[in-house]
Amino acid sequence: MSGQEFSDFPFMELPRGILIDKGALSKVGSVCRRFHLDGKGLIVCDSITKEIAGRGVEGSLSDVGYGSEVIVIEGATDRSVEVVNDHVSEKGDDFILGVGGGRPIDVAKYIAMVRDLDFISVPTAASHDGIASSRASIEMDGRKKSIKAKAPLGVVADTEIIARSPYRLLASGSADIISNYTAVLDWKLAHRLKDEPFSEYAAALSEMTARMVMERASDISTRLEESVRIVLKALVSSSVAMSIAGSSRPASGSEHMFAHALDAVAEKPALHGEEVGVGSIMMMYLHGGDWERIRGALETLKAPIDAEGLGVKNGEIIEALVGACSIRPERYTILGDGLTRDAAEKVARITGVID
Repeated sequence: MSGQEFSDFPFMELPRGILIDKGALSKVGSVCRRFHLDGKGLIVCDSITKEIAGRGVEGSLSDVGYGSEVIVIEGATDRSVEVVNDHVSEKGDDFILGVGGGRPIDVAKYIAMVRDLDFISVPTAASHDGIASSRASIEMDGRKKSIKAKAPLGVVADTEIIARSPYRLLASGSADIISNYTAVLDWKLAHRLKDEPFSEYAAALSEMTARMVMERASDISTRLEESVRIVLKALVSSSVAMSIAGSSRPASGSEHMFAHALDAVAEKPALHGEEVGVGSIMMMYLHGGDWERIRGALETLKAPIDAEGLGVKNGEIIEALVGACSIRPERYTILGDGLTRDAAEKVARITGVID
């Protein structure tokens, strides 16, 4: 049975081991040995993460007797998927490692599912919650899609490397976690109104993770190595919640639909976590919840809270809000059948997202 066929079953996939430590990069090879991986590894990275960590992973594998190759991709696109898949077909790679802040990990985990390969996640930034999940965000036919992928067998996160990445990435990852609050509210709403399957455990884990980041926003903003540990643990927990649910529901709702719509209309989109953070402010307002608390936590984290912070135009915010419901029409959220332009402008102005 292929990995793709296997993914059609409601099977809960979770990482077997997670290493979050200073200098963890040098232990990637030992982690692979611990999992009894055999053969040759394929290291998927981009041009930047190749120098930051890709070569280090290659050396760590070599130190314990593994052969490996590095393949550089330009983004998480259908073209990158095709390139990596062709490499596996030609070279017969036995396991795959995604090394990066997001895109290489998404491509690697998707190929791992398609080719039924073991997958190790090696994040170089704590910028999003996909480092340990069984979902991948891939651009197909010019449009980002959240698709089923393979959860990593292991996660190796070097806090020293991640602490050296721009603080903006850490703030973005924190905002992505905080947005779990509105994602779970949307999920509960869909459960009540549409009888959508709902997991109390996955929802509780997702909410707890968001609460932890909210409560420790001041600690995270210190930009110390301990900040990285806090956010990494939260990102892993959020990823696990998605794996338990068998979907991205615990961490992706109307705020993510807004973010993907903004990506499509903005001349210069912001980081994913930044966009969903701002989206969560507005969606919490629509839910009738404490949107000001979310806004305050993002301010503490020095993450964007408005169009100016995102570097986008007011009109692009409105256009994204109006079009967000069409991003994933099968996923019911607080947006329902969509906002009118007047309603979209009202929510954006009341929450201070536009002036």
